[in-house]
Amino acid sequence: MTNDEYIRQHRDDDVRRLALAKTPEGVDVRWCLQQIEGRQLAQRKLPQWAATEGLHYPPHLALEQCSGEETALYKRRIVERLIPDRERTAMADLTGGLGVDFSAIAPLFREADYVEILPHLRQLAQHNFPLLGLPHARVAAPEHYQLSEKTLQLVYLDPARRDRAGRKTVGIEDCTPNLLEMQDEVLGRARWMMVKLSPMLDITEALRRLHAVREVHVVSVRGECKELLFVMGGPANAPAGDRPAVHCVNLGTDDDPMTLGFPFTGAARLISSDDFCKKASLRAAAEEDGLESGCPAQAGAGLFLYEPNASLLKAGVQDALCERYEVSKLHPQSHLFVGETFHEHFPGRRFRIADMSDFSKRGVKRLIGTLRRANITVRNFPTDVASLRRQLKLNEGGDDYLFATTLCGEQRVLIRCRRV
Repeated sequence: MTNDEYIRQHRDDDVRRLALAKTPEGVDVRWCLQQIEGRQLAQRKLPQWAATEGLHYPPHLALEQCSGEETALYKRRIVERLIPDRERTAMADLTGGLGVDFSAIAPLFREADYVEILPHLRQLAQHNFPLLGLPHARVAAPEHYQLSEKTLQLVYLDPARRDRAGRKTVGIEDCTPNLLEMQDEVLGRARWMMVKLSPMLDITEALRRLHAVREVHVVSVRGECKELLFVMGGPANAPAGDRPAVHCVNLGTDDDPMTLGFPFTGAARLISSDDFCKKASLRAAAEEDGLESGCPAQAGAGLFLYEPNASLLKAGVQDALCERYEVSKLHPQSHLFVGETFHEHFPGRRFRIADMSDFSKRGVKRLIGTLRRANITVRNFPTDVASLRRQLKLNEGGDDYLFATTLCGEQRVLIRCRRV
């Protein structure tokens, strides 16, 4: 049996069981198991790659660290917006890695250079790129690539965020290569430069140290902040200015994207504790009346709770939601918003408030009623979720959501909601 036959026969099998089973003669089982595991991971993370027959996959760690398909295609859309088709002459990815981002962006350009320091990843790239529809891709090692001889429209960089011991790093200067040392050289050879950095990085500090930043993209996927993208350079006669545009997106959802100048300087609109308690009580009464009459309150009426997505919170622009969506903040530090209008595409989670109470024993007992399980979130509250769950004696899950938070008057409350 050949390696390819073994891989096709066991492509959907459990890799751990295969490792313990007897291996047919002539099969390199270690290589085959790496390919089977790689394809199975790609089915979740890189479906277009998984659907391409004959691709070779690296060890598990390289696949875990690479960009997902959704974020790679988002980068492609940025390039399509910034660079007109007639100007897409040449680009280079100076930190090629597995080549996921490169394979999304390179088809836009007539010439595309993939530069990677690790020989085994270069070998994979040379095998995979023709299968991915990239016959024009040129693969090179850093020592053989002369940036000073190039005229490029785009340079892409995703510096490695691990030290020599394999520990994760966040700081720009701790990544490999050190962007701070090479940014001026790159900007001297390329019109645009796009850099992917850690979602843990402080945006304000990064803007202080990076040159000619035009845009910052805070990219989340289904509520989890995945990466920060810094777009640098642009037309020589267009100064970067003091307030680059920050784009907040939550891929894989129907959330509205938001674009603002950074740092955002607007103020939040706050709702007083009394106003919130009064409106929440009216909401609870309407809910109860509706249930008793067999006609529950409609999603378009009542009081709604909004929790901004991770991109907005990371960028620190969540207070701009007050004006855009006519909502009010419960507390300056809570980052929870309420409004009487339902916004279907509000960028974050959306709830209808059913009831609320203070943290008195009687109030909590009334609010919880016969609940046995609920999803619990704490915001600006002195107790963590695990401790509060034990206190309330509730299992995890179900259709009900409880928010433990603090109101503007420093009153601690428990809000019961349902997802809309």
